[in-house]
Amino acid sequence: MPRARNKDDLVKFSSENYSKLIEMISRMTENQLNTPFDFSDDKSKKEAHWSRDKNVRDVLIHLYEWHCLLLQFIKNNETVNDKKSAIAFLPPEYSWKSYGAMNLMFWKKHQNTSLTNAQKMFSESHKKVMSLVEKYSNEELFTKGYFSWTGNVDLGSYFVSTTSSHYDWAIKKIKAHCKKVL
Repeated sequence: MPRARNKDDLVKFSSENYSKLIEMISRMTENQLNTPFDFSDDKSKKEAHWSRDKNVRDVLIHLYEWHCLLLQFIKNNETVNDKKSAIAFLPPEYSWKSYGAMNLMFWKKHQNTSLTNAQKMFSESHKKVMSLVEKYSNEELFTKGYFSWTGNVDLGSYFVSTTSSHYDWAIKKIKAHCKKVL
């Protein structure tokens, strides 16, 4: 799927990928839902997330936590008028070089969260993010530097990364699991 470059595409791609993801999960067999993810035999799957996430719950929680990061980022900065006062997207103890550790922290934090609760949390956070998208114009979302607190990145890129692109990642991961486990 192409990357959204305007508000209409952001809403469309996010909604489509959300629906695809929910539909895919609803069609999973009990065996697919209950068998832990294992991609250790595939040398092409080297990134940390391939070994981190063990089930659908882990994937949904990952998406949920990134929604929360986006929602908090905007809440923290919507009244900021200069870059110096901006609060970063990632929590202060993490950087773009160490966000893998943050993802692992999210994973550990939710090991006692049920799949049912993860589905509810993800659904609710998706609705909040999509509702927030509606608050912004195309110009506000996709003009670099429109908001000082987004730095050299447009606000829409944060939305794309935490919705349509992230959902695409989740779809690919769950699809790879389902191909291995019938």
